[in-house]
Amino acid sequence: MPLKLSLKPGERFVLNGAVVENGDRRATLILQNKASVLREKDIMQEHEADTPAKRIYFPVMMMYLSSSSQDGLYDAFVLRMTEFMNVIKNPDVLTDCVTVSREVMSGEYYKALLRCRKLIAYEKELMSPDGDGDKK
Repeated sequence: MPLKLSLKPGERFVLNGAVVENGDRRATLILQNKASVLREKDIMQEHEADTPAKRIYFPVMMMYLSSSSQDGLYDAFVLRMTEFMNVIKNPDVLTDCVTVSREVMSGEYYKALLRCRKLIAYEKELMSPDGDGDKK
């Protein structure tokens, strides 16, 4: 099934490791085969991985974009996920963590990234002044 990308003027995205930038007009691209694609808003730089949930997202993102599995990314993911799960008490969030782990183990990195976004949102809510994420 083709992937249709609607791009804003100047919007960047990564396509199979290459950074691509749209020109000065809206554009639509249709990718006919499987490719690793991330929009600029979903790309995280290493220095931005400054919370436990973001430290899970970053190696998953790198695995999604990387063609090599020999770079220790999986080990970094396992370490960060284990640390995160050891302090989380919310059963729904723990279920999401297990699902992310399963998706990573089966190579479904994009699905894992989407679920990692939920972990980041949970963490943000928990860290807000009135956050109480464990009472869900």
